[in-house]
Amino acid sequence: MYAVERLMDIGMQSDKQMNTAKIAIVDYGASNLRSVAKAVEKFGYLPIVTRDSVEILQAKAVIFPGQGASAPAMNNLDTSGLVDTVKEVIYRGTPFFGICLGLQLLLESSQEGPNDCLGLVHGKVKMLPEDVKRPHMGWNQVKLRNKHPVFSGVDNESYFYFVHSYYADPEDDDLILGTTNYGVEFCSVIAKGSLIATQFHPEKSGRTGLKLYENFLALATGTMGNY
Repeated sequence: MYAVERLMDIGMQSDKQMNTAKIAIVDYGASNLRSVAKAVEKFGYLPIVTRDSVEILQAKAVIFPGQGASAPAMNNLDTSGLVDTVKEVIYRGTPFFGICLGLQLLLESSQEGPNDCLGLVHGKVKMLPEDVKRPHMGWNQVKLRNKHPVFSGVDNESYFYFVHSYYADPEDDDLILGTTNYGVEFCSVIAKGSLIATQFHPEKSGRTGLKLYENFLALATGTMGNY
């Protein structure tokens, strides 16, 4: 019902209340929420860190951050009643930005734990190879396959900050916008319609990472213009 093929394009209508547009940051017990909120505030938008389904569904855009393990994260989403909320956000075509674990949870399952993930993207989450140090922590390059408005003004093969031991392996190769090499060439960015998700942490990636937030928020509120 919520397959990624049904995602809608981001609306491009202008929003005269851009600076008061509410941006929901989904709180399901993951860390790093304050850093994401500060990134949103930096560009003049109103971040709402929340686990309230109504607030999330009414938001102009939704950011789905995450650090940690998939099983407890899915348990927290289920306990908070947010599984269907996240699915509904994506089904509606609300601009959606998944970060790190927030990318991995979009897939069907993970080698990290027994729980099913959200199943919004066909594919599995796999462990990085045994012959590299885990977690993959630090700066690494992202090679973009195509242009995307969220990466407007960002050079191809720019460096971003990673902290993870698992990576998303979507079945549909067309969903993969960017890749990174660390023992294996893995998917580090997926994009489809109104959804974008990164394995790296933009809020920890300096000016380049903040540019992604700026672009996403401008695109979500219809203020980006040409790119």
